[in-house]
Amino acid sequence: MSSTGGRIISITVHHLNNSRSQRVLWLLEELELPYTITRYQRDPKTMLAPAALKKVHPLGKSPVVVDEEANLTVAETAVIVEYLIDLAGGRMGPPDDPAEALRYRYWMHYAEGSLMPPLLLKLAMRRVPIMGRLAVRKVQPMIEVHLDFVEATLSRQEWFSGEQIGGADVMMSFPLEAACSRAGLDGSRPATMEWLDRIHARPAYKAALAQGGPYAYA
Repeated sequence: MSSTGGRIISITVHHLNNSRSQRVLWLLEELELPYTITRYQRDPKTMLAPAALKKVHPLGKSPVVVDEEANLTVAETAVIVEYLIDLAGGRMGPPDDPAEALRYRYWMHYAEGSLMPPLLLKLAMRRVPIMGRLAVRKVQPMIEVHLDFVEATLSRQEWFSGEQIGGADVMMSFPLEAACSRAGLDGSRPATMEWLDRIHARPAYKAALAQGGPYAYA
C-alpha cells in the first residue's frame, strides 16, 4: 500500500495466466504503483478461465482490477489502463497535442477493437477439424492487412503513443505478441519486431514477468 498525491493506493490484480492481464502488471511496474496479485489458471483442456473469476466480475474474465481503498472494481483492459494512468497522475497517458492525443486513443482502442478479433477467430478456427482449417485460410489475409498497417506505422514512429512509450503501447503489446506466436508476425516486418524487442527489454516488463509467472508470448 502506498500513496500518490495524498491518495492511498491499494490495487489487486486478478491475473489469469497467458492472458491480457500480463500487460496490466507491466503497466503497474512502469508506473511504480503498488499492487498485489490474485492468480488464476486456465483449464488445461478448454483453456477457459476458472469459474472463480465470476466472484470478482459477472463475466468471469481477466483482467479485473480492484481498487481496495476506493472499493471499486474495474474491468476491460483499456479502461484499466486509463484508470491506472489517472492514478499515477497522467504518466504514460495521451500527449498534450490534441492531434497526437487522438492518435494515441486510436491505438488504445484499435488493439482490442480491430486487431484482436481476427487473431481470436484464427485461434478458435484452428480447433475445428477440416472446416476450421479452411476458415483459417480466409482469416489470415485479414490479419496480414493489419500487420502491414502496424508495420507502416512503426516504420514512421518509435512508439504507438508518440515520441514516448505510453498506454497505447501497453494495449498493443498483447495482440502483437499473440500475432508473433501464432499469426505470422516475423522478421519480414522488422519495425514491429524491433518494437517488441524494445518493450521486452524494459526493466518494468521483465519485473512484470517475474511477478506474473509463466507467459507464453514474451
